[in-house]
Amino acid sequence: MEALGISLGYLLTFALSFGILFVVLRAWVYGPMLNMLSKRREAIGRGLEDARVAAEARANAEKEANRVLSEAQTKAAEVIRDATERAGSVEKEIRVQAEAETAKERQAAMNDLEGERNRMLSEVRGQIVSLTVAATRKLLHENLDEQRQSRLVNEFFTGLKDGKMQLFSGVDLTSVTNAQITSALPLTADEQQTVQAQLMPHLSDAAAVNFRVDPSILGGLVVRVGDQVMDNSVAGQLEELHQSMR
Repeated sequence: MEALGISLGYLLTFALSFGILFVVLRAWVYGPMLNMLSKRREAIGRGLEDARVAAEARANAEKEANRVLSEAQTKAAEVIRDATERAGSVEKEIRVQAEAETAKERQAAMNDLEGERNRMLSEVRGQIVSLTVAATRKLLHENLDEQRQSRLVNEFFTGLKDGKMQLFSGVDLTSVTNAQITSALPLTADEQQTVQAQLMPHLSDAAAVNFRVDPSILGGLVVRVGDQVMDNSVAGQLEELHQSMR
């Protein structure tokens, strides 16, 4: 080795110095550097994991927010629809109630008017009879029995002859539950009782007899029982006469 110019002592010294330097570098430089790199790698890994978890959490949060928003919108739409339906129902009920009240008031007014008209006709009935009797006497140029003349006039307006009225014949009315009697002037209580007494035996036990006044029939009675109509009015007889003359 000396021939090669290599000194054993120098070689040993170099080896020892290199060993010491290696130990020192490994202990004080390489080891801490490796530890630092490992920690850095772990920190980066944790950061990436945290970022991934955060991204997943954000995505889940956005998904949950969208779900909650969608449910809220659906519920709001249902609430609006229910409110609209309830408002429509309330409006309809109010309108129906208002129409019913209006119809009720109109009917009450019509009933009041009809009652007032019948009362006025009842008041003037006696005057009409007296005027008719006077006119008949003047036309005939003779004095007739006033009682007989009044009876004839009453028969003309009420359709009752000798306290009786013509009834339906050959028709089964036992199933009829409603009868309507129309006269030109209001019938007195006794006349109404007479009409009912003659009608009821021909009707069902639950039948009701209603009376109404229609001056347009001029005189006599129009009796409507179920689908059957007996027109014994003066206006009806004049119409029959008019039809027969065509």
